[in-house]
Amino acid sequence: MTNPKSELTRERTRSAWLFLAPTLVVLALVAGWPLGRTIWFSFTDASLDSIGDSTYKLVGLSNYFGEYGVFNFAAPEGFWQTDWGMAIQNTFKFSLVSVVLETVLGVVFALVLNAEFKGRALVRAAVLVPWAIPTIVSAKMWAWIMHDQFGVLNAMLRSAGIIDHNIAWTADPAYALWSVVLVDVWKTTPFMALLTLAALQMLPRDCYEAAHVDGIHPVKVFFKVTLPLIWPALMVAVIFRLLDALRVFDIIYVMTSNSVATISMSGFVRREIVDNNYVGYGSAASTVLFLIIGACTLLYLKLSRVDLGGKK
Repeated sequence: MTNPKSELTRERTRSAWLFLAPTLVVLALVAGWPLGRTIWFSFTDASLDSIGDSTYKLVGLSNYFGEYGVFNFAAPEGFWQTDWGMAIQNTFKFSLVSVVLETVLGVVFALVLNAEFKGRALVRAAVLVPWAIPTIVSAKMWAWIMHDQFGVLNAMLRSAGIIDHNIAWTADPAYALWSVVLVDVWKTTPFMALLTLAALQMLPRDCYEAAHVDGIHPVKVFFKVTLPLIWPALMVAVIFRLLDALRVFDIIYVMTSNSVATISMSGFVRREIVDNNYVGYGSAASTVLFLIIGACTLLYLKLSRVDLGGKK
């Protein structure tokens, strides 16, 4: 005898796949095909010229572990001093520092914007202005502000007596990467604040009223009540921001061009494929970047199942 429940489950499964099929086909064409081609080229010596007439050759794992591969740990200068090693370091430094600062500042701003005060609507609109400005525009604007000769930042710091000479903020390797981080924090903190504010406004008010009646300190209320309740939404914001930061290109390229001191993994891929015409090598670097982002996504999916108390 056929189980009606099992038959209903199979019918729902078939219907789900039927509705998902058009989306999966489009996704395969738009994302799957370019990704597959990139991975394929990473095993070849392809260049921009050889792709058109298919004269490139298979080179196996040479682009990964060969003498000039992305994982050439036998490089004379040391792997982490190669351009690719520097790109990995720059990307992770940029991602970790910017995401941590944006998350902390975003939570602080969200708590302020969630409070009742006169002109709150105007302040909320003003906070979103940096996020609304296109990245290229804001990067170019800050490049002018930080110009070593004509920038207003040096003029302000010198007039305040903080520095005694102009600093090349985007050209000096000691300051360039952190200058880009500063600009990214300025631009993206509103995004984190907006998502956190949306989570705060969904919280029940009765627990806060009870905490107020019991005289519990606001800091303790935040860590014991507010943070656990907004944690899932905050983690979604963090993973979105982290994945975006790992593939950063535009803000670094506009402010510092191809400087080795600040080049990101995406910038390295673009330089090798477009400027140096090494499609195979650049595709290998691009594949590694894809695997890193995929690993971060899987790690998030695993950690998202665990709450602040460590329970699944």
